[in-house]
Amino acid sequence: MPDVFVNYRTGDEESAATMIARELARRFGAERIFFASNSIEAGRRYPVELVKAVEECEALLAVIGPRWAEVLGADGRPALEAEQDWTRREIRTALDRGILVIPVLVGKATRIDRALIPDDLLELADCQYKRFDHRNSESDLTALGDTLARLLPDLGTPDHDARAARERAEAKSRKKKTAQDAGHTRMRTRDVEQRVRGGIGNLNGDLSGTFLNEPQGPVNTGRGHQYNAPHFQGDNTGVQFTAGDNSGTVHQRFEREGRRSDDGR
Repeated sequence: MPDVFVNYRTGDEESAATMIARELARRFGAERIFFASNSIEAGRRYPVELVKAVEECEALLAVIGPRWAEVLGADGRPALEAEQDWTRREIRTALDRGILVIPVLVGKATRIDRALIPDDLLELADCQYKRFDHRNSESDLTALGDTLARLLPDLGTPDHDARAARERAEAKSRKKKTAQDAGHTRMRTRDVEQRVRGGIGNLNGDLSGTFLNEPQGPVNTGRGHQYNAPHFQGDNTGVQFTAGDNSGTVHQRFEREGRRSDDGR
């Protein structure tokens, strides 16, 4: 069962009606949009299918261009004046059944003139309309689709554009969270860098392994030899130096001043 019926007049903006039906079918699904030339299968009874589709739809879009009321019928009179005119019958059926009717004014079409339409369509002139311009087709089609999605809740589930918008929003949220997590990691890294300053100097790069902050004596944390050659003056404090790769055995040499003899007093 179609949700939206696209009504139009042959000879007046069929191209606009085709674009509208095609875009709505893309967004909501072809089965949700009724467009006579596409929706009636071969061999089906045209009048029966049209009436059935109008009666079962939730909204009818009346596509109205500048020549909508001027197109002539086979008898040379305006087609709109004929009671059996299909464009007129479809709109009248929708109005009589209380179905949502939205006029879509195309291009330079102005608000519907009540003096130009038959009495059974006068209510159409009171319906709030939407506009469609070929120069702004993309934005106008989006606005029309958004309006239908808001007014017809059943269109929300198959709304391809709304689903894509949600996916974009979720992806943006995930990207933002990733950036925030990376920022927190950088802050923690800077904090670690600050904490390890001093003693053996600043540590950069990968902090895996062993590090010591402000050691208070000789240190060896790897392979090779470490030499400490402090010069003592009374106590065992002094300066250490290293050679090689700071690992292996530790060699220390202590030098003290000789004790003065009594003879040197």
